[in-house]
Amino acid sequence: MFKGLGGLGGLGALGDMTKMLSAAKEMQAKMAALTEELHEIIVTGESGGGLVKVTCSAKGELKSLTIDPSIFDPANKEVAEDLILAAIKDAQRRAGERSREEMSKLTESMGLPADMKLPF
Repeated sequence: MFKGLGGLGGLGALGDMTKMLSAAKEMQAKMAALTEELHEIIVTGESGGGLVKVTCSAKGELKSLTIDPSIFDPANKEVAEDLILAAIKDAQRRAGERSREEMSKLTESMGLPADMKLPF
């Protein structure tokens, strides 16, 4: 019945292939779930001792910007711009760190090395 499968190592190889495909599908489903979860995880970046705060998702999508009115001095326009940019960069850095942490948890839970780079 399975005579023609000898070149593939017989039924054992097919069983291994089925396990690999099943594991790949499971990983793909977990990656999709993690991607959705990263949209819900919120991180906050700030600058100027909290004068400017930015929140974004762990995927890096900006959600809100809060600016203390004290930085709105027309003579110090560049300072305000620098504080806003610094807060955005801080939020993006934190989002990247959180995303890597969550990815590390996922890879470890699947028995893979924590630092393994997966397409995300």
